[in-house]
Amino acid sequence: MKIFTSILVVIALALVVFNITLLDFEHLFEGNSIIALIGIAASLCAILILLIFRMSKMIQEKTKNR
Repeated sequence: MKIFTSILVVIALALVVFNITLLDFEHLFEGNSIIALIGIAASLCAILILLIFRMSKMIQEKTKNR
């Protein structure tokens, strides 16, 4: 499971980088830039959720071993 979440985090980071390249800094809230901003926000949320999931699995394993 650790490898799977790591792969998903890397994919989400790649999506963040890709969406940053789509931004038009002169018109951030128009056209494709707003779609890129939404994609960046969604990718960052996915990374956060995956890191919370990984931490919860670590806590679960520690409490299970006691």
